[in-house]
Amino acid sequence: MGDILELAEHYSRSGADELVFYDITASPDGRTVDRSWVSRVAKLINIPFCVAGGIRSVADAEEILCKGADKISVNSPALERPELISALAKRFGSQCVVLGVDSLRVDSTWQVYQYTGDASRSTRSSYTTADWITRAQDLGAGEVVLNCMNQDGVRKGYDIEQLSVIQDVCHVPLVASGGAGSIEDFAEVFEKTRVSAALAASVFHDDDIRIPDLKARLGNAGIEVRL
Repeated sequence: MGDILELAEHYSRSGADELVFYDITASPDGRTVDRSWVSRVAKLINIPFCVAGGIRSVADAEEILCKGADKISVNSPALERPELISALAKRFGSQCVVLGVDSLRVDSTWQVYQYTGDASRSTRSSYTTADWITRAQDLGAGEVVLNCMNQDGVRKGYDIEQLSVIQDVCHVPLVASGGAGSIEDFAEVFEKTRVSAALAASVFHDDDIRIPDLKARLGNAGIEVRL
């Protein structure tokens, strides 16, 4: 979609509140996100940013945070070894530790999936989404990004039903991810759920939604935004 530095600067200037950089194939490939660009991003922008991708140890996280990231996000490695969450929270504080959750509806419940960056390796974990988020909070996760896989990429709106259920077990900031296709989708998720933030990628990368226009619409609807 473009150069990391150019996009980071563009979104920072456009009014994004925070950026999240996902190396989605790092965990399936058995590697950790490349750190070489992290310090360059940190020097270029003045908003918080989070880095994710195959972070498997305190040492991995420390290197990324020391290069200027504000948060690190763990997903599949935490499912492999849940005690990673508590180790990270103890070392850096829960405010730095974001739990990424890839959730897919299976029959009547939502299930957590791992290694979703590689379709050939994506597998269903042993956790329901609600149970995993509850456990991760107890271990010290300070924020949850819930990627609703049923909606991801279809641009038909956020998964209001799932978010409404999960918000009742999530007692840390909850970020909605997956499904944004229009400015009205953002307005709906804030009006119908108690999420703290809404994440999107392709609608911004494709310039279908401009962040200043989005924030103006949300502000006019009485939704608190940083203008």
